Amino acid sequence: MTYSLTVLQDMIIPAAQEELLPRFARVVRQHKRDGSVLTEADLAVQSRLAAQLLQQWPDTVFLGEEMTAVEQADLLAGGQPVWCLDPLDGTSNFAAGIPFFCISLALLQQGEVLLGMVYDPVRDECFSASPEQGARLNGEPLRVKQTGLELKQTTALIDFKRLEKDLATRLVTAIPYASQRSFGSVALDWCWLAAGRCHIYLHGRSNIWDYAAGNSIFHAAGGYSCTLDGEAIFTHALTPRSSVAAVDQSLFAAWTEWLGITVR
Repeated sequence: MTYSLTVLQDMIIPAAQEELLPRFARVVRQHKRDGSVLTEADLAVQSRLAAQLLQQWPDTVFLGEEMTAVEQADLLAGGQPVWCLDPLDGTSNFAAGIPFFCISLALLQQGEVLLGMVYDPVRDECFSASPEQGARLNGEPLRVKQTGLELKQTTALIDFKRLEKDLATRLVTAIPYASQRSFGSVALDWCWLAAGRCHIYLHGRSNIWDYAAGNSIFHAAGGYSCTLDGEAIFTHALTPRSSVAAVDQSLFAAWTEWLGITVR
């Protein structure tokens, strides 16, 4: 079966521009059982893209963030290729008027991420990855650059909320980097790392629809990552994963050493 990044882009960009941007900071938020935010924009994008993807590729099943866990697990266990969609990654930002959110879509096949696409409608940036084209940003090749930086000189993307208390405390009391940020969209975090806008990354817990596309783009761009247990981040399951990353091998070695991780 042939999957086209161009066709995907022609679906995702209009969906973001027509369903997300007109609602930006103008939506009523709801809260799901886990405390996360849900808006009508999440549901509108998921409904629209599910219909388009299934029409274009009827033999590929669809998994969206706003489905039940039982439905999601059944789809992952079914053995068919799976579209994995986060219709609005960064919903809290979106609802609050903070311009850092995106649509994230990955194609999962035989336990791997075959394609990934992340679109930021505010900056009109479309990140993608495929075996044929590698990582791309708005159609141009995307490769991480050797920084030549020491760990203490880096800008770090750190999500403290989901880290164990001892690690979070150590990061504050024995700061290993020069500057720290936390923007609120896992998919865009990975893409910004790939684009060299930050240098190292740490996140304690993200779901498959959050990380699958972005992590695949980062790896296709030449970045390095693992979990806090030293394992590969992607797993073909709903189990949330921690994330540790750096844009080059030297920084990755220094960062994992500081964290006490043995990479497997």
